Amino acid sequence: MSIFKGAGVAIVTPMKSDLEVNYDKLAELLEEQIAGKTDAIIICGTTGESATMSEEEHSKVIRFAIERVNHRIPVIAGTGSNSTRTAIQLSQEAAKDGADGLLLVTPYYNKATQNGLIAHYTQICNSVDIPAILYNVPSRTGCAIQPTTVAHLVKNVDNIVGIKEASGDISVGAKIMHLCDGNIDLYSGNDDQVVPLLSLGGIGVISVLSNVAPTYVHDMVTKYLSGDTAGSCKMQLDALPICDALFCEVNPIPVKAAMNMMGKEVGSLRAPLTELEEPHKELLKKAMTEFGLL
Repeated sequence: MSIFKGAGVAIVTPMKSDLEVNYDKLAELLEEQIAGKTDAIIICGTTGESATMSEEEHSKVIRFAIERVNHRIPVIAGTGSNSTRTAIQLSQEAAKDGADGLLLVTPYYNKATQNGLIAHYTQICNSVDIPAILYNVPSRTGCAIQPTTVAHLVKNVDNIVGIKEASGDISVGAKIMHLCDGNIDLYSGNDDQVVPLLSLGGIGVISVLSNVAPTYVHDMVTKYLSGDTAGSCKMQLDALPICDALFCEVNPIPVKAAMNMMGKEVGSLRAPLTELEEPHKELLKKAMTEFGLL
């Protein structure tokens, strides 16, 4: 059974002025997402600045989200790491705390072989009893998981149920679905490619755009899955300018700037990420205005 269908938000981690996690604001954001029809919360992913968190802090943020959401929608914990041992520890803690699933990014910097990826994911998933979604984003990790490797894992590790495909190459998603005989939940990892991946048998998106437009992204996916492909396609095309603007600098720099422009007060970013540069602020503001966010 799928962990979720529809639009899951890769939620930001709001910060106080001293760059400690702002849990009060995180609670507000979680409530706004649920009210906005978001279908799942993905906590401590790339957008949540997980790479800047200590292991203790990482687990605390996940636990907070699980407790606040309280089973109203699924909470998927980003517990991937470039250390298999660390990923196992984070995954076991998230499972113990009640996460509905895991999001496991490919191990960054190490650049594991495909056999190394098989061993990595097998060890992590065998250490827990909750479902896991693989996360392929080679532009950030320097490590791509090949479709043949995905198929091997799906066929040999029972609780690997899905993949967040963010390579940007539609052919990769097609090959995954072909090699897995459709027996995998395919999620778009790129907001500008949701409908194309749904057309290959995908069931949703793990979205950055949902941070600022949760209902829109939910409705775009729901339209497609309910048979209104033309309506969904129009929404996808209409959203392209805001999608582009939200990635004018590395994620999550623009989306945090966008949320602050909307008065959501999510704070700044932890180093080495920096504030959105002035020319890009104007670009983002223009796209947000045209999309109806400002």
